Amino acid sequence: MHSVPSFEQLFGRHAAVRTSAPGRVNLIGEHTDYNGGFVLPAAIPQQTVVEAAARTDRHVRLWSAQYPDEAPRTFVLGRETRAGGWIDYLQGLTALLPKGAIHGFDARIASDIPVGSGLSSSAALQIAVGRALTAMFALPLDDIALARLAQRAEVEFTGAPVGIMDQMACSLADAATALFLDTRTLASERIPLPPGGALIVIDSGVAHDHAAGDYRVRREECADAARRLGVAELRDAVDGPAAAALPAPLDRRVRHVLTENARVLETVAALRAGDHARIGALFATSHASMRDDFEVSIGAIDQLVEIAAATPGVHGARLTGGGFGGSIVAWADAAAASRAADAIVAEYNRRGGRGRRLLPAPVVHSSR
Repeated sequence: MHSVPSFEQLFGRHAAVRTSAPGRVNLIGEHTDYNGGFVLPAAIPQQTVVEAAARTDRHVRLWSAQYPDEAPRTFVLGRETRAGGWIDYLQGLTALLPKGAIHGFDARIASDIPVGSGLSSSAALQIAVGRALTAMFALPLDDIALARLAQRAEVEFTGAPVGIMDQMACSLADAATALFLDTRTLASERIPLPPGGALIVIDSGVAHDHAAGDYRVRREECADAARRLGVAELRDAVDGPAAAALPAPLDRRVRHVLTENARVLETVAALRAGDHARIGALFATSHASMRDDFEVSIGAIDQLVEIAAATPGVHGARLTGGGFGGSIVAWADAAAASRAADAIVAEYNRRGGRGRRLLPAPVVHSSR
């Protein structure tokens, strides 16, 4: 195995800035962000780190440690063109900035957030690079403005119809609290994770893609349901006769969004009360809703949730992220979380899965 090159080895000079952004796990509140609803993400230890330096021309060179054998990707400011890969998330950022706001730059990117895991690797990439650009070129972007810009870039340039949760979480969340976010107003509050409880995050090994068809279909179904109900967003709908009378599957899509918004509010209350059993029960009902009403789960994820729920010390588990693969999140007793996470992965992989533990952070034993 060859060594990974440093910024100096890649670009022949020293980096001027070093920035980072975490991945995120969503405790609860799935597919509610693009419906004007509530979400409850938290940061995870895995992060994207960017080292960068400005250039005097309009050329951009980007190298990722996730693809160490590849030469730096390049593009020219003002000539951004979709290439169909990770570079598009960053071309989208620069394309949306005012002309002349930045010069070209070189950047070295390293990340331990698994791609396609439902933990916002793309949003973390955008926020980390956006922070580097803000630092190098004195851009007037605070955390919320940067999140808005990053979401626009993903929607308008890469073609993934995502809501604002991922970018807001990667920009504002921390690992000690859950970020209670109103995606309509962008008002947020940090809710401390109660003592005695801990999050478990397991990557299923099945990657997803928000630019692919199923995610887009769900968003279109929600927009169609909102039009039929005469509301701007499904957050404003009422779980009553009109919603129940919608043709299938729109009735189920509405039911998920409305009940999921309610579950976010209940989870916030349960976190404040330190009610671990209630948190777990809400995770479980959320997963059932995503599986049955929103239909974004898959067999491997359902199996992983089932294994987690049956593991001693775990109160409840659910799919986290947009679905069709990705990761699960579980709420467990803090004293049992590490042991439970290992047991879940072992059983899932025994059944043919390719899971790995991401939270609690795996213990790395140094060799002697």
